[in-house]
Order: sequence, then structure tokens, then C-alpha cells
Amino acid sequence: MNRVPGDAENAHSSSVESCPSLRDVHSINPTQLMARIESYESREKKGISDVRRTFCLFVTFDLLFITLLWIIELNVKGGIETTLEKEVLQYDYSSSYFDIFLLAVFRFKVLILAYAMCRLRHWWAIAFTTAVTSAFLLAKVIISQLFSQGAFGYVLPIISFILAWIETWFLDFKVLPQEAEEENRFLIAQDASERAALLHPGVLSDGQFYSPPESVAG
Repeated sequence: MNRVPGDAENAHSSSVESCPSLRDVHSINPTQLMARIESYESREKKGISDVRRTFCLFVTFDLLFITLLWIIELNVKGGIETTLEKEVLQYDYSSSYFDIFLLAVFRFKVLILAYAMCRLRHWWAIAFTTAVTSAFLLAKVIISQLFSQGAFGYVLPIISFILAWIETWFLDFKVLPQEAEEENRFLIAQDASERAALLHPGVLSDGQFYSPPESVAG
């Protein structure tokens, strides 16, 4: 006859002891999810992602490196002013490197406008610039007389071709997949936090756990 009150007291004590653990479960998981959501939103507010910023830096490096090689080529041929006038004002498709420099400027403007300012999440812009670069360089190598002008006849077209395809690879295999993965994680975390808020709208309190009053045996 005395076991019933004892069992009731044990059940009451076990229910009370289980309250902190339940509170911890309902408080930790939503907090972690909200922290992930806030971190993602803060990255979005800062601007472009880190991997996209690296891509834009590489596009800038492409332009600066081609410009540097072109300036070196102007000096090698007998002075910047004289050679610049010959290649720009007296432009000749078969012997001038000025169009390769303009091709680098074209890639820089299109890619920075598409992926830095407009934050495009598609590959069509990089595909367009790479296709134009490849077609122009192949035609220039076949038709022009660059190979007869020394080492720069090989260096500038090859470097420009390689940099354009490296930009394509980096965007298609690094930037776009990583940003899509981060966005999917954000959506999953947001959906989980919304479900947790619907299932557990508030933090459980000690008053929600109680035992019924004991009845007199017999």
C-alpha cells in the first residue's frame, strides 16, 4: 500500500529532473540554426562571396598581366611612344598586339559587370567571353605574322588563351557550385528553424510539468 505514493514521488522527481534536458534540446537546436542563418545573411549583406571575390581578383590580374606584357613588347621594339603610335594609330591586324590588349579589356569589363556588379549566377557570360577570345586568337595566329616577330608572337596569344580558360574553369567548377551549396544549406537551415518554431513555440517551463495530486488508497 505504501509503494504507490513512493512510485508517484519517483515519477514526479524524474519528470522534474528531465525538465532541464528538454529545455536544453529545445533551446540549443533553434539557436544553432538561427546562428547559421544569421551568418549566411551577414555574408550576403557584405556583398559578394569570398570565392566570387577571388574570381574577380583573377580577372583583374588577367587584365594587368596582359597589359604588362604588352608594355614590355612596346619597349622591346624600340620605345613606347614610337611603337604605340605604330600599333594603335597605324593598326595592322597581322603585326599589332594592340587587339590582344583590347581583348583583355573586353573580358575584364564583361566579367566584372556580370559577376561583380550584377552578381550573375549563370555561366553564359564567361562562355561568351571565352568563345570570343578563343576564336579571335585562333584566327590571329593563323592569319597574322606574329610568329615572325620573336618571342612575344608566341607569349601574348598563348598567355591570353590560357588565362581565359582558367577563368572559365574557376567559375564553372568553384564559384557557382560553392555558392549553390551554401544557398542550399541556408534553405535547409531556414526550413528546419521554421519547423522547430512551429513544433516548439516557446521554451518549456517548470510549471508545465506537474504530477496529479495523490489519492488516498482504499
